Amino acid sequence: HILKTIALGQMLSLCICGTAITSQYLTEKYNVNTPMFQSFLNYCALFLIYTLMLAFRPGGDNLLDILRRKWWKYILLGLADVEANYLIVRAYQYTTLTSVQLLDCFGIPVLMALSWFILRARYRVIHFVAVFVCLLGVGTMVGADILAGREDNSGSDVLLGDILVLLGASLYAVSNVCEEYIVKKLTRLEFLGMLGLFGTIISGIQLLIVEYKDMASIHWNWKIALLFVAFALCMFCLYSFMPLVMKVTSATSVNLGILTADLYSLFFGLFLFGYKFSVLYLVSFTVIMLGFVLYCSTPTRTAAPAESTSVPQVTSIGIDNLGLKLEESGLPETQSAVL
Repeated sequence: HILKTIALGQMLSLCICGTAITSQYLTEKYNVNTPMFQSFLNYCALFLIYTLMLAFRPGGDNLLDILRRKWWKYILLGLADVEANYLIVRAYQYTTLTSVQLLDCFGIPVLMALSWFILRARYRVIHFVAVFVCLLGVGTMVGADILAGREDNSGSDVLLGDILVLLGASLYAVSNVCEEYIVKKLTRLEFLGMLGLFGTIISGIQLLIVEYKDMASIHWNWKIALLFVAFALCMFCLYSFMPLVMKVTSATSVNLGILTADLYSLFFGLFLFGYKFSVLYLVSFTVIMLGFVLYCSTPTRTAAPAESTSVPQVTSIGIDNLGLKLEESGLPETQSAVL
C-alpha cells in the first residue's frame, strides 16, 4: 500500500513537472507569459469531458440537480482554485524563487488544520515529524538552488510577492480539503464536472480582464501551440488523477508527495535549460521521500461525530490510508468488507 501511494504521488509530481517545463519554455524561448490562459485551457478540457458527462448522467443527481442545490458552494470552490493557480504564478514576478518555494509550503500546515476541523482528521506524533522532515527536504532544495546560482532575481516587490504566495498556498489548501471531502463523500465526477464548469467561467472572465493584451501580442506558430497543448494535457492529467489518489490517501499526503515536483523540474532543467547540478538536490529528494514514507507508514484516523459515540469502533476508523487501517485494526473479514 505504501509503495502504491508513493508511486501515485510521484505520478502527480511528474504531471506538475510537465506543466513547469512547458511554462518555462514559453517564457524563456518565446517570451509568452499567460498563466490565466493556460489555466483556462485546462478548465475547458475539464468542462468538455467531465461537465458534459455530469450533464448527461442519468438519475436525479445530474448537473441541473447539483446546480439547483449547491451552485454557490461550487462557485466558491472554483474561485479558490482559479485564484490559487493565478496568485502563485503571479508571485514569481515580484519575489524570489527561494521565497516562493519556502512560503508555498505554508499550505501544508493550513491544510492539516482545515482537515482537523472540517474532515475531523486526527494525527499522531509521527505525522508531524514526517511533515517536518519533508519541509527540511524543501529547505535543502532551496539551499541547493542558491549554491547552484538559480537565485538571481531579487524581485521587484518582495513583500507583495510573499503575500501573494501565502494567499495562493492558503487557497490551494481550501481547494484540496474541499476536493478530498467531495471525492470521498460524493463522487469524483461531481467534483471535476463542477470545477470544469465554474473554473471555465471564472478563468475566462479573468482572462479577458488581465491578459487580453498579452494574448494579442503572441506571435503564434506551431511550436507555441504545441507547448500550450502539452501544458493543458499535463494539467488535465493532474486534475483527473489527483481525486483518485486522494480517495485512497488524503489531501495532506498528496501535498507531501508532490513536493518532489520541483526536483523533477530541476533534473530536466539540467539538460533543457543548462542548470548547474548540486548533490544537495539528491539529498533533498531523499529527505522528502523519507518524510513522505514516514507519513504514509502510519494511518491517521477520523474522529467520530459527537452524536455517534455509541456506534461500534469500526465507524471511527478513517479512510486515509485505508489498506493500512484494515491491516492494523485486525477487523473480521465481514466488517472489513463493509468498510
